Amino acid sequence: MAKLRRETHTAFSEAPSLRLRAAWLYYNQGMTQKDVAEKLGISRSTVIRLLDEAMKRSDVQIWINEGIEDFVALSIDLEKAYGLDEAVIIPTGSDKVGDIAKGVGLALGQFLSEVVPDNATIGVGWGRTMTASLSSFRPPRRENCKVVSLLGGIVAVHQTNPLDYTWRLASALGAECYMFLAPLLVDSIETKRALIEKCGLSTLYALAENLDLAIVSCGDIGPHSTSLSEGFISKQTLDELVAAGCVCDTMFNFIDAEGRSVDHPINNHAMSIDLDTLKKAKHIVLASGGAHRATAIRATIKRIGCNTLITDEAAARALMELAAAGKATEAE
Repeated sequence: MAKLRRETHTAFSEAPSLRLRAAWLYYNQGMTQKDVAEKLGISRSTVIRLLDEAMKRSDVQIWINEGIEDFVALSIDLEKAYGLDEAVIIPTGSDKVGDIAKGVGLALGQFLSEVVPDNATIGVGWGRTMTASLSSFRPPRRENCKVVSLLGGIVAVHQTNPLDYTWRLASALGAECYMFLAPLLVDSIETKRALIEKCGLSTLYALAENLDLAIVSCGDIGPHSTSLSEGFISKQTLDELVAAGCVCDTMFNFIDAEGRSVDHPINNHAMSIDLDTLKKAKHIVLASGGAHRATAIRATIKRIGCNTLITDEAAARALMELAAAGKATEAE
């Protein structure tokens, strides 16, 4: 299960991005089925099946937006630049953080609906993007699956409930559910060690060592940081993290632009699976959007890798700019 590419899973419906591309080229660009097949490198019979499925799912009405033909080239460029198996890009309809999370989350839910196989151990984070994915997550029941929460929760639950997300995801799959029943932050390394070794969390850490699929998001660290706005960290802690070079919060692991853990006590006090463990997963899905998060997405990919990136156009273009700037620096 190292790759969840559409051509290697013929038993499942084709991934949403391919369906959308075929529908756009056929309905909006007026291409023939033969032309669409040649453009996408698939058979004409596959094109017919994709178009039929797009109509049944009402994808044409909901998802096809002007300019999506540019995403074909952008996705390919992004895959090459960052070593991805696949980049799923949605149009950027708003620069509001909540709207971006909802859009990327919907794309994540549709993607996961079509690629989760039987006998999979699935590790999940939580957050607004992940919660938004539930509204479009409609998978068939799977056999012998496990869903494992990868980080602790929060005391005061508002719109994002980590326990609810993990449970609903597992329920939709008919999977066993392993909750991370611990606070997001503890007061010391000793407390963290005691919770893991003496309070049953060691099972989660053991399962995390052999994940078939990891589903994560990431946040930026700055004035509009979700970790700050949601009250997960204080303004003082945020300032300390920025001073230490932090640009990203991935699974409440705080890292710099090159993906290295920053020198700050919070990294030792977070109840979260370590990123070096997470990178062992056979397939990693990273879902995050917004141009302001491009640096964080790049840092996450550098640290844990990424097989499937689900993002929006603004973030994708910003990521390409970062890749180009990196190449220019190396050439100097």
